[in-house]
Amino acid sequence: MSAGDEGQPTQATAASGETVAYRSLEEFLAAVERRAFRTAMIATRQRDDALDIVQDAMCKLVQNYRQRPNHEWAPLFQTILQSRITDFHRRKKYRGMIFGWWDRRGGDDDESPLDSVADATQANPLNEVNTQRAVDALEIALQRLPLRQQQAFMLRTWEGFDVATTAQVMGCSEGSVKTHLSRALSALRECLGEDWP
Repeated sequence: MSAGDEGQPTQATAASGETVAYRSLEEFLAAVERRAFRTAMIATRQRDDALDIVQDAMCKLVQNYRQRPNHEWAPLFQTILQSRITDFHRRKKYRGMIFGWWDRRGGDDDESPLDSVADATQANPLNEVNTQRAVDALEIALQRLPLRQQQAFMLRTWEGFDVATTAQVMGCSEGSVKTHLSRALSALRECLGEDWP
């Protein structure tokens, strides 16, 4: 796969706030795929749909934007990803209006057999269980948020984008991003309680 500006690394901000350099589009996609999948899972609640959305977003980035400068990949990818998530919700609403009687729950097991294998690097299983419970509670709370609040929260806190980039990705004003994020944080605090880690 050919990437524009392949010899020069791109500067991107990771969720932790640190700057990360990517030398190729493949390296960028490998770095964002897990976070993108988690974002899509929270938005769709369906493993297969989330995988399809992430794959489609990656394909569109490669097809249409691989020649763009490396520093543009993260906002472009998130714009495509959020657009695909919005399209998913529109199709789901439309299908629900027409085929309300059709229950679209898949019969496939959503868990990989590898998910149940213990990680030998974990020192304290109790901490791991408590952390996983907190993450599960956060995911459930995020799924209850309206889509625009989900997007603002995930882009600002999970992806680490600034307000201007988040507004660009969401296609709204910076003030709207701040409003959606504030409402999301209030709803999450109310749902999770003040004692959430």
